[in-house]
Amino acid sequence: MRAPALFVLSSLALTATACATVEPPSPAAPASAPAAVAGYDWFFHPDGREARLVYGLAESDDLRLGMDCRQGSGRLMLSAIGGPGADPEILVESGGETGRFAARSEPSQLHDGVLLTAEAAADAPVFLRFRRTGWMALWQDGERQAYAPHPESESNIERFFAFCG
Repeated sequence: MRAPALFVLSSLALTATACATVEPPSPAAPASAPAAVAGYDWFFHPDGREARLVYGLAESDDLRLGMDCRQGSGRLMLSAIGGPGADPEILVESGGETGRFAARSEPSQLHDGVLLTAEAAADAPVFLRFRRTGWMALWQDGERQAYAPHPESESNIERFFAFCG
């Protein structure tokens, strides 16, 4: 009886050793970068001691995701448009990091749906990853919309966060 028990234990040890050499992907492993979309981009707008970084269509009211800050504050005000009945939160993701921010919701004056606004720390893990990857995704109603810059506007992201502190 002792020999079969040793065989089982040694087989389990070998199996555990074999399994230990195969590591699953990290949940925070960077996702592949999405492609930039024609006409849409990340725009940086400094104005005195305030600045804004928005993803949208140039010179239009088509805003997908916005971030505002006061110079050196280390705080962001996020804004996004949600559909009618959208949960009062802004859920963003970048390269495997996510951030879920409780939001205020009010009827949108420009769209069917609501305007969502939330506060966040500029150094939250999702924004640190955004600074490295250059893209961010917004999750709304179970759908993921990824926002990538065009090569000429990639520096806008770092300029914004350097301004915000």
